[in-house]
Amino acid sequence: MIETYFAGTYWMGRLESAESCAQRAAALFQSLSPLEPTWNRWCEPGDSFQEASRLQVATDAGSLREHLERKDRRLCDGFLYGLWSGPTPDNTTSVTGSCGSESPWQPSSCVLTPPEQGPLAERVATASLLCQVIREMVLAWEPEFGLATSTEHLMSLAAPRYKAGTVPGWVMYFSRQRGTVPPLPAPVQVEPVGNLGTLVVLTPERFTMTNPEHVRLAAEVQQVLNDAGLLHPLRPLS
Repeated sequence: MIETYFAGTYWMGRLESAESCAQRAAALFQSLSPLEPTWNRWCEPGDSFQEASRLQVATDAGSLREHLERKDRRLCDGFLYGLWSGPTPDNTTSVTGSCGSESPWQPSSCVLTPPEQGPLAERVATASLLCQVIREMVLAWEPEFGLATSTEHLMSLAAPRYKAGTVPGWVMYFSRQRGTVPPLPAPVQVEPVGNLGTLVVLTPERFTMTNPEHVRLAAEVQQVLNDAGLLHPLRPLS
């Protein structure tokens, strides 16, 4: 079984202007560039790889604000964004999401999705890199919850419908608003992200659904986090 991985952060109920969202997004893209050589040139989607490759978007705050303010990027009182980077059609990474809305029903998000297979997929699917990605997303967006894991693991826990914040993963982030992370069993690692919240890493190895010890550990940690009241749907940020 081929497992595919993603990293995402989520929050709800924070009204922000296009300028504020653009500044946050610019900070994120600037921080991603040193983490992976292919993350230094970002483009809009197109009808073909060749066409999309010509749709480069500068990732400074001014250019990103123009990107967000386009009519096709508006979502009620918020904004949609979606850029990709990569040298070949089967070796691309996307960063997508929404921001700026004060809706108490529709979450805002920032999600990084690497390719399913290949050298880039192998480089991204490590605890160290996914931790760095989640950390940079947290510093840029100040979300309530973050998750990096395999899509297959998420789907095994989230049937029939996933609600952000309700299931654990390989790498997790909990804002201070969610509460204090309790002691967790080895080899789980816990570390602060400034004064914003806490990063939790289940295992330094690549987490896979084919490893019964990983699945057992995830279930054990899920129970502890549930008992501590940390796994619940998003709530509007205060």
